[in-house]
Amino acid sequence: MDTEILISLLVIAAIAMIAFGAWYYYRSRTSENLKERFGPEYENTVRQLKSQDRAEAELKERQKRVSKYKIVVLPRAERDKYREVWRGVQGEFVDQPEKAVSDADRLVQEVMERCGYPLRDFEQAAADLSVDHPYVVENYRSACRTADRSRRGAADTEELRQAVVYYRVLFEELLEDEPPRTAKPKRAARVGEHSHNR
Repeated sequence: MDTEILISLLVIAAIAMIAFGAWYYYRSRTSENLKERFGPEYENTVRQLKSQDRAEAELKERQKRVSKYKIVVLPRAERDKYREVWRGVQGEFVDQPEKAVSDADRLVQEVMERCGYPLRDFEQAAADLSVDHPYVVENYRSACRTADRSRRGAADTEELRQAVVYYRVLFEELLEDEPPRTAKPKRAARVGEHSHNR
């Protein structure tokens, strides 16, 4: 009788270990997939929420939400038109840097909407962008903070220049001719690892 109980306990322990191993493997793979998908945004979210579990739940929720959006590649003629407008924005920077940043902000928002990203509020728009553009979203946030400071007359010329660069990188990613979900996020698209923060 004692031998049967011991064998039963060993079997239960073995099953529990196998189940724990399977759970741990699944959890590790999920974390690795999210880290690969979101790049620096993964660490930013963990830091912001102060919990890996909460951060991963948030990132999964973003993916789920954005998967319901109809993100589109703009027609070539429309992309060309936007690029022409962008050249004008860059050209005005020399004489009117504050206006150039404001126009860049407005233009990027317009392109985001045309591509299918709803702009309910800034934080959600940035979170949505992080799903398909994780390597430039923090720079986008930084550019928007600079645009806000510029409206209050509190941004210097170098900050304004950097904001235009940050907007341009996201702008170019939004105008690519490949749907973002079919492509792996681009590490090369990052600019200025040292964002200006408020």
